Amino acid sequence: MDKIVDHINVNRDRYVEELKQYLAIPSVSALPQHKDDVRRCAEWTADQMRRIGLQTVRLEETPGHPIVYGEWLGAQGAPTILFYGHYDVQPVDPLNLWTSPPFEATVRDGEIYARGSVDDKGQVFMHFKAVEAHMKEHGRLPVNMKFLIEGEEEVGSANLDNFVNANKALLKADVVVISDSPMFDRGVPSICYGLRGLAYYQIDLRGTKSDLHSGSFGGAVANPAMVLAQILAQMKDRSGRIKIPGFYDDVVELLPEERAEFAKLPFNERKYRLELGAPRLFGETGFTTLERVWGRPTFEVNGLLSGFTGEGAKTVIPALAMGKVSMRLVPNQDPKKIGDLFEAHIKKIAPKTVELSLTRMHGGKPWMTAFDNPFVQAAGRAIEKGFGQRPVFNREGGSIPVVATFQEELGLPCVLFGVGLPDENAHAPDEKLDLGNFHNGIIASAFLYGEIGGLPR
Repeated sequence: MDKIVDHINVNRDRYVEELKQYLAIPSVSALPQHKDDVRRCAEWTADQMRRIGLQTVRLEETPGHPIVYGEWLGAQGAPTILFYGHYDVQPVDPLNLWTSPPFEATVRDGEIYARGSVDDKGQVFMHFKAVEAHMKEHGRLPVNMKFLIEGEEEVGSANLDNFVNANKALLKADVVVISDSPMFDRGVPSICYGLRGLAYYQIDLRGTKSDLHSGSFGGAVANPAMVLAQILAQMKDRSGRIKIPGFYDDVVELLPEERAEFAKLPFNERKYRLELGAPRLFGETGFTTLERVWGRPTFEVNGLLSGFTGEGAKTVIPALAMGKVSMRLVPNQDPKKIGDLFEAHIKKIAPKTVELSLTRMHGGKPWMTAFDNPFVQAAGRAIEKGFGQRPVFNREGGSIPVVATFQEELGLPCVLFGVGLPDENAHAPDEKLDLGNFHNGIIASAFLYGEIGGLPR
């Protein structure tokens, strides 16, 4: 491995310049005007796979954006890694809050700023460079590799499940590796063993056929904005506990051992609060902040729209009110069951003075693995070799729905091998990636292939 590590260290500057090319492609999957850019990014990804030495590379067409598939299967008798990532990125709005243009990657103070730098092009690219180092120095990999890089992760992976179901033989492997998550903190590398799931809804209320003069009609009809506020106010009690009947029935409670491990982590609640700019922290009574974020379900209002919101005053009773809400789920909550419970509860408490419409948007199942399984432990050893210290084991509050898909449809364990940081603005202006973590991540990835390659199939 010494030659491979030396190769990686010698080529650090080249890696950054190549990454800048990747980040320059505005592959925003959510916006139709970027459709050609998304395809161009898929083709760039495929070309990069060919350059690093993969044997088979192709674009797999879907009803949406293409999936890029590549493989190297020359390690006879060794395990096979299925690596998953995505080349699409979030929209950049609000553009005026970016310090530098979002698709002109800029290095400042050891970090590279651009949309997609940490989510997920930078973390995909570090695996490309780890493969390249093995191939340049030894002409082979110590493990078989399959790459599945999609272009619709940021819009809910609408076509990925169907692709996985239709290509189980193609995707046969021993383990899935995903680098699309943050470390616990700067200087604290980590292995994530649990993710929350998601159920997302839009609530629409109609009171009348059009907006009404609040003086002429106030007191005669229900105000949809007020009704929506009243409905949402009934979703939680004052302690932060969700009031949907049956919501907690399937929740797997945190183990005492987990709570003890969380308590050992270098987490400062005051620093956390100050960084967020919050007057006080709030959450479900009886749990610490880390326990709430990692191991407890939530109900959140993501957006509200109703009535007059312009400058000045306009005295109207709005005809419509809309709210977007999400529920983060924990093992063993099922998004469909939770959705059914939510719909039943909303329909029960909504008054007959408004018309109610519920739209079930996207969602995903929660996921958790045992952190003592051999693949997770192999990842821990690789992280230690790449970063010079043992990783901590933690959960993550966000969702990566495809993780549960791989586990359920392909029967594969998953390893989350992320090198991002919690403050890297993944979906916000000034998204960035720490270049020290990027380079250490390349080394750790190179070690990971050897660690997994040495395990029995």
